[in-house]
Parts: sequence; C-alpha cells; structure tokens
Amino acid sequence: MASAIQKIALNASRDIPFNRLVLSQSNVRRVKAGLSIEELARDIERRGLLQSLNVRPVLNGEGAETGAYEVPAGGRRFRALELLVKQKKLVKTAPVPCVVREAGSTILAEDDSLAENVQRVALHPLDQFRAFRDMLEKGMSEEEIAAAFFVVPAVVKQRLRLMTVSDKLLEIYEQDGMKLDQLMAFSISDDHTRQEQVWEIIAQSHNREPYLIRRMLTEKTVRASDRRVRFVGLEAYLAAGGHVMRDLFEADDGGWLQDPALLDRLVMEKLTGAAEDIRAEGWKWVETALSFPWGHTRDFVEIEGTPVALSEEEAGRLIALHSEQEAIEAEYAQADEFPEEIDARLGEIEQAIEALEERPVSFDPVDMERAGAFVSLDTDGTLLVERGFVRPEDVPAEPEDGHDASEGDDDAVVCHSAGDDGEGGLRESGPDAEPEEEDGLKPLSDRLLTELTAWRTLALRDAFAANPHIALTELLHTLVRDLYWQVSSVDCLEAYVREIPLRVHSPDMPGSLPAHALRQRNEGWKHDLPEDEDALWQWLDRMDDTSRLALLAHCLSFGINALHESSHGPSLARSVRERLARADRLATALTLDLAEAGWQATVENYLGRVTKARILEAVREARGDEAADRIAHLKKADMAQAAERLLEGSGWLPEALRTAHAPERTEREEGAARMTDSPDAVAAE
Repeated sequence: MASAIQKIALNASRDIPFNRLVLSQSNVRRVKAGLSIEELARDIERRGLLQSLNVRPVLNGEGAETGAYEVPAGGRRFRALELLVKQKKLVKTAPVPCVVREAGSTILAEDDSLAENVQRVALHPLDQFRAFRDMLEKGMSEEEIAAAFFVVPAVVKQRLRLMTVSDKLLEIYEQDGMKLDQLMAFSISDDHTRQEQVWEIIAQSHNREPYLIRRMLTEKTVRASDRRVRFVGLEAYLAAGGHVMRDLFEADDGGWLQDPALLDRLVMEKLTGAAEDIRAEGWKWVETALSFPWGHTRDFVEIEGTPVALSEEEAGRLIALHSEQEAIEAEYAQADEFPEEIDARLGEIEQAIEALEERPVSFDPVDMERAGAFVSLDTDGTLLVERGFVRPEDVPAEPEDGHDASEGDDDAVVCHSAGDDGEGGLRESGPDAEPEEEDGLKPLSDRLLTELTAWRTLALRDAFAANPHIALTELLHTLVRDLYWQVSSVDCLEAYVREIPLRVHSPDMPGSLPAHALRQRNEGWKHDLPEDEDALWQWLDRMDDTSRLALLAHCLSFGINALHESSHGPSLARSVRERLARADRLATALTLDLAEAGWQATVENYLGRVTKARILEAVREARGDEAADRIAHLKKADMAQAAERLLEGSGWLPEALRTAHAPERTEREEGAARMTDSPDAVAAE
C-alpha cells in the first residue's frame, strides 16, 4: 500500500499596521547594494508595494506574543516604508501586506532572511531588454522608462540598442552561446545578414574578442575622425543622406560613416569649389587631389612671393602676446610644472603667436599668369594650398619675355579623383600591386619594397640632416672615394647633391614625423637665404661653424638614396645592393629607428599586401606564438585587420626597415677617432 504524500501548509498572509512592525536584528543584509532606500521609497510611492514582508511574532519573556512583529526578510522595503512615514506620505497605521511565520517555528529568522536574498534569480538581461522594448511600444518614452527604473536615459538607449541585433544571435545569447560584451559589439551595425556572417566566422575561432567583432563590422566604413570627414563636416554628410554607425557601449570617436563613396564625392566637390576660389586669385592653373605624391613640385619652378606685413594692430597684439608669455614663464620658472589653467593659457598664446607670425604671401600678378597652385587635404583635414609653381614649359627663355598665347588651353582646374594618387589613390594594377594569396613566405613585391624603402629614405634624410657630424663624415667619405678611386670632374669641385625623388610611397608618408620635420627645416632655411648669388656667398662666409654644418647636413640629406629598385641585369643589381649596403651603414651610424620615426604596420602599408605567412611571421615576432595561433585560422583580410591591432605599439618592423646595431669600437678605434676629431691632428697631417 503506497504511503500518502504529506501535504505542506503555507504561512498565512495578512495586513499588519506599519506601527506594529519592527526591523529584526536577524536580517543578514548588512552591506548596502543596489537601489538606494530613497529610490526604493519613490518606486513604492509610484507603484505601491509589489512584494509582501516576511514577519514573525515578537514574544515576551514568558513566550507570549506581544502584538508586534519583527521583519527578518524584507528589511529594505521596511526602511523605504519607514521613510515614507517620516515624509508624511504614508500614515503610520497603514496596513502592510505580510506573510506571517508562526511563533516557535523551527526555521530560524536568519534562514528566512538568507533564503530570500540568495534564492532569488536575477532577471536575464535579454528579458530586461525585451521589457524595455515592450514598454516603449506601449507609449512610454525612453526618459520615462529611465525614471521608472532610476537609471539615466543612456542606459535605456543601450538596452534598446541590443534589440537591434539579429534574432538568430539573440537566441544564441539567450542559450549562453555568446557573452554579453560580444552581443554589445554586434549592436554597432543594423545589418543582420552581416552580423550573422561575422558570427559564423569567429564562432569557429579562438579569438572572439569584442574588438574583433567591431572591426569586422566596420571594415568597409570610414571613421568620423578621418581627415575627409573633418574637411567636409559630419553635418554635410548627414544632410546628403549619409548614415553613421554608432557604438553606444564604447568610445567610438564619433562613429563610422557607412557610405565612403558619398563622402569622397562631397570631398571632391568641396575641393573643386575651393580650387575655383584659388584660381579666381589670378592663377593660370589649379590642380586638385585628396593628396599629391611626395616631392610632386620637384620639376616645377617656384616663384617668389612677398609676405604680407603686419598691421599696426597685429604688431601690437604680437608684442603683447610675447610679453604675456615671458611673464608667465618667469613667474613659474622654479615650478616643476604649470598649473592646468596656466598651461592651457600658454597653449592659447602659442597658437595666437603662430597665427600672427605665419604671414600670408602676395604674388606679382604677372608671375601668377604663368604659375599655378596645388589644392589638397592636409593631414589634419584642413585645406592645403601650395601656390606659385610654374610648369617647365611655361618658364620663359628670358625674364623679360612675354607669355605664350597658346597657353590658354591650360586655363582650367584639373581635378583628380580619389583614386589618382596619394592617400586615397587606387594602387597600380599589375603583378606588383597586390600579392596573390599563397602559402609560405613569398618575397615582397618590388613596389612594396620601394614604398618601404622610400619611408626609410625619408627618415634617414631627417636623421642625417639633424646630425652634422655624420653628414660631414659622409661627404668627406664621398669626396675621398671619388678623388682616389675615380677620375672625373670638369669643374673645380664636382661635389654636388641631386635630389632623389620619392615618387612611389605609401599614403601615410606625407604626414609622417620625418616629412614634417624636413618640411619645417627646409622652410626655415629658405626663409633665411639671401636673394642673389654674391650675397649668398657673403652670408655663408660669415656664418658660424655650427650653422654651416647644420646647413650642410640639410642640403646633403636630399641626396640620400636608400631606395629599393627593381633591377634588370647583374650590373644594375650589384649597384643597388652596394647602395643599400651603404645606406645600412649610414642608418647604423645614425641609430635610425623607424618605429620611433612613426612607421607602424597597417593593412594599407604592409599587412594587406603580403601573404598570410608573412602576416603570421610579423605577429609571431612581435607578440609570440600564442598571438599568431589565435589569428591563424582567419581569412587573409580578417587576419590583416586583426594583426594590425596586435602589432600596434609593438615597434615591430619589416626586415627592409630594420637597422643593425652599431658595433662597439675597440680602444684603438676610439683613440684613432679622437685623433681624427682633433683639429691639431688634422693640421699635423
């Protein structure tokens, strides 16, 4: 005979006046967490008490009930009700729904308190997201939902944004197949098909980091911080019908623009308008592009302009700024650092001084009729205008010659599309443009090697120009070699510098640190040079030795050639090898570090143009085998993107950009070097 199942009896529930309730000392909650008592009181005021209190009778010394009840479970609700009573919003005799535990129960009060807090299950985030959505659909605003749950509206926006993720991915998340931070990363895009494609790719990999998801979802977009966006303006892009992807969970620097073609069209339209304004100044021609190749003005003749003089008001302003700057620096001369507001003021002063000292230049209208200007984007997204360049065919045979009337055909603004050159340029097609996907360490293409070595040449020139001692040593080495090993010269001195053009280069090179330093140095010397040959000789003759060496190093730097060039024939190949070997020696002497100079591997300048084996080799050298193994399964495009992030800040360089360590000198070599450096030793020889 089966035994009867014993039935349980639930505790009775009834309303008890609030003034007969007291907080039990058996409540296990001691640490404040979650919603504050004040917020909970406001919530009860708005919607009433949603959950009864758990109470048990208070007994006197003889074990008899006193008519009062202690609250071991529900202490925060009790305190919120107590606050409402103090605020006169609830009468102290108001009935409170309670579940009453019988006196003398074997269940301890602490047991009830612990069970209520431990055995509750927190709401799954997905249920919260769906609830917010349902409330929104039923007429509540995001602000009202935020106020109801005591969160800021941004939190509600974030939760609702997660509901834009594909239903398939939401189901995976609901079944614990995906983490919350991964789901948050997918919310950056509204394209459900692409979301699912990305999940299929990373689901089979070891690397499912949120940053990789974001990168894959934004790989065909343009960052809002891009110089083209800064030039056009985000508002103009949106007004033209463009869309922006935003990340509500991470700092996104303004988001990502989803229509690069629209952005490029707006940029070229604005550049063309600016070019027309520049041409209206009286120039014969104006060329426009997103950016021009490095050294694009080399074959042009530059006409001289006259800086516009400061007005009396501007001159007075400049004097006042300098005085204020000197006073601040004198006041804080003994301080370790400037206070924040003082430092900000000094920055404003420096910008104002720079704006006043960089004077606009005026040109002779006659010269402008045969010259032109280049209009492009600077690295910071501002308009870059280079005025006063004459094409070789427009240079008159004699200064007094007139202008060729047939030149009128050139009177037009020449616009290059984003694919012509520079940063936005489409790379050359052909065998050297992009390496096909192959296994193994395929040799780098000639074009990529040329671009890499162009970067190195530019940095080498900067380092060379900044080190007069090495520059002079190299010049003397060249002169002695030519004197003793070759027979040439038709003049009293055949030493000369021929500027080596860097026509092939990566888009990031014109905005690099070496490029900026060389431009600044060149403009400084150009500003100081006298106007005619005799005055130049006298100026050089009176110059101090330090300045002479600095100018010598600067001039020689333009002749530095560390370029890789495709060679045809053993003789040319040998000469290229010898030149690169000498460039290596010079780089070692200068302790050149391309990573410090600003080169960093990106998809555009290296990783997207080599084989997967080379990408993995780079990651392995920089971050170790484990990092390389994490991306080894990816397709090439995804692998290159992931590698770019892994290599960021690592200082890794391709072999073509590395500098060998200089060998340590022996004591004998040190002594010889000291004798060579001594003026007396030179005189004795």
